[in-house]
Amino acid sequence: MADKLFRVSFINQGKVYEVYARKVTQDVLFGFVTLEDLVFGTQTDLVVDPSEERLKSEFAGVGRSHIPLHALIRVDEVEHGGTARIMPLEGNVTPFPGPYVPHPGSSPGRR
Repeated sequence: MADKLFRVSFINQGKVYEVYARKVTQDVLFGFVTLEDLVFGTQTDLVVDPSEERLKSEFAGVGRSHIPLHALIRVDEVEHGGTARIMPLEGNVTPFPGPYVPHPGSSPGRR
């Protein structure tokens, strides 16, 4: 299947970004996922979505984007693309667990 397409949702600056990419891989940078070949609506679309236009300009000239694992919400392989968009972060979104960092002054076994 040469024309794979992925819908990727992730949190960025307090908002949910939903973009479409032809390639999603585990990154060489530990704890990141790489998105390549982002796909946006065609120029022939009659209705222009302002959030998609903002995403187009934000990712203009970007060949590869590295998204932290803890920011990912979902990755779906889809048959057809849709409109990339930025949405408000609503509801209860729980990020991936991060590394455990003990509170200063605490130690294992100490009560």
